[in-house]
Formats: sequence, C-alpha cells, structure tokens
Amino acid sequence: MPWKNQGGGPWGSGPKGPWGTGPQSAGPRPPDLEDLLRRGQDRLQQWLPGGHFSGMGIALVLVAALAIWFATGIFRVQSEELGVVLRFGKYDRDAQPGLRYHLPYPIETVLLPKALRVNTISIGMTLIDDPARRGRSMRDVPEESLMLTGDENIVDVDFTVLWRIKPGGAGAYLFNIQNPEGTVKAVAESAMREVIGRSQIQPILTGARNVTEQNVQELMQRTLDTYNAGIQITQVQMQKVDPPAQVIDAFRDVQAARADLERKQNEAQTYANSIVPGARGRAAQIQQAAEGYKEQAVAEAKGQSARFLKVYEEYKKAPDVTRERIYLETMERVLGGSEKLVFDGQGQNIVPYLPLGELTPRRPPTAAPATTGQQQGATR
Repeated sequence: MPWKNQGGGPWGSGPKGPWGTGPQSAGPRPPDLEDLLRRGQDRLQQWLPGGHFSGMGIALVLVAALAIWFATGIFRVQSEELGVVLRFGKYDRDAQPGLRYHLPYPIETVLLPKALRVNTISIGMTLIDDPARRGRSMRDVPEESLMLTGDENIVDVDFTVLWRIKPGGAGAYLFNIQNPEGTVKAVAESAMREVIGRSQIQPILTGARNVTEQNVQELMQRTLDTYNAGIQITQVQMQKVDPPAQVIDAFRDVQAARADLERKQNEAQTYANSIVPGARGRAAQIQQAAEGYKEQAVAEAKGQSARFLKVYEEYKKAPDVTRERIYLETMERVLGGSEKLVFDGQGQNIVPYLPLGELTPRRPPTAAPATTGQQQGATR
C-alpha cells in the first residue's frame, strides 16, 4: 500500500501512518514454527554423516536418545536424606546417601525423604512473629496444653517431641500415613493426656517429670508401631508443667506450705536424732549399773551365806570355842575404831587406854638379799 513506503505517503513526509500518527510499533510476535523446524533440520543434517537422513544417522540419533534416557536415572542422596526407589509405583529398595542410580522413568522413580533428620513438634505452644521484638515469640495454646489429672485437677503442660524416620521404615513412612507431622502431634497429645490422667498432680509438679516423659515416649512408640508408621520417637521433653493461670497463686501457697511442713519435719527429725541416742545411752548406762549392782549384791549374799555355813560347820564341831571366837571378833569389830578408857572398878581414877604400838614408828620393809648372780652383776 502507498502509506508503507519510506516517504510517508500522501499525508506528509517521513515514516508515518495513514492518519499521520507516526510509525506503528510491531510489538512481540509469536515464533515462526516453520522457521524453527527448518533450522532444526538444517542443524541435524550438519551433524549426521553424509548430511542427510541415512540409516546410520537415524541409528546414531536413537543411540544418543537412549543414552540420554538412561542418564536420567543418576541421582544424588544428601547426607540427611534416604532414597526410596519405586518400580512402577511400588516400593522396591532404599538408597543410602551418595551418588546412586535407578532405572529411568517411567520404570523406576525415587523419593528423597529427610530420613536422617531429627524433627521437632511442640504441643501446647506455638511460635508467632513479634514485630515489636523483631523476631518470634512463644504463645501458649490452652486447647492443647490443659489436661485433667487423676485426682481431678487441671494442669497446664507444654512439651516437645523429637522424632525421626525409623531405620528401614522409610517405605512405611511414605505410604502408610498421609500426614506424618499431624499424626505424630495427635498421638503425642493423646499419649500425654492418658499418662497425666493416670497420675496425681503433686508428683507431676515436683519430681515425676522423668517418669512421665518415659511413659509418654513408650506409649507413643507403641501406638505408632500399631499404625506401622515407620516413625521412631527419640525423646519427649516437658517444657512447662504449671497449674492454670487462674489458680497458680493458690497452688504456690500450697507448695510453700508443704515446703514449710517438710522443713519442720526435717528439723524435728534432726532434734530427735540428737536426743534419742543420748537418752538411749543413759538408759543403757543405768541398766548396766543396775546389772552390776545386782551381780554384786548376789555375790555378796552368796559369800555371806557360804561363810555362815562354814562357821556353822565349825560351831557344830566345837560350840564353846566357836562362840567365844565369834564374841571376840564381834567386840573387836565394834570397839576397834572407838576411844577406849580403862576403869579398874575400885577407885575413882579413869585412865585412858594408850596403845603403845601406835607410838612406835614403823620401819620400812627391808629388801630381800640379792642373789649371787645379781651381786656379781652389780660389781661389774
């Protein structure tokens, strides 16, 4: 047409449209398929021997396509992954970390679950974005954390479950459960509620956490094994175990009272431990003294009775002599320590008795004469 020439047509000079609005932009145009096919045929003819579609060229194309198809079966398993090879959609084998190979698609395909990674699920709490702190903060989820104990009390339990794919259970993990994380979370909450429902609140709040965690882990593992889920529970950690926020002050007062009770009991037990042994020692001492006095009294009585029997035997042999001896011994025992006066029975003079033996100084006992051997030793 005349307005397509470079002169601008009858409405003016320059490259303008038919209504003088300037040049029209062509815009994006779709690719020409015939041109692409023509170029592809030209390049293929350049690569083929003889420059045309001969039998040798077609064979080389088929071999190259087959090699590329087989090369698509090469895959890499990362360190925390486990390859699961499927043959026509059915589980066939596991592939350990490293460079591996499977038959090309559609014969075999591979799935790469994070089988060696330990996953974490929190129950009773969740992380939310906190713009004020420019980070994430923990928020309590009461519908998950509030649980009823065996003594009909309510406790707020937040806990974390660590789990991973069981060794050799990747196939069961992929095909037996549809939502692994949701299943683990539901089983964990159910197991914790069952264990808390069989327990008293006081041990849960004080020293029974380890026992509770162990019981929950065992119950979760048994439940997942019945599902054949291919999941292994590695640990259960109780993060927070408190009464509900509405009554936490009253529970703290009760805990303080129980702590005071235990302290008083310990003090009383300490005092008893310091007093009772001393009292028992004194009682044993008195008992032993009584036993000794008893033995002494019995022995003296037996000795006196034996002496009396001996004296009586002698008395039967010579009554007069024995009677006089007993009289003299008795008078000696009675008058031996008293002051004595001598009265002749005729005059008025009373002369005190003066024992001459007490006035004479006593000589020390002389040593026995030494033997001949001792004298010779002294001379040397």
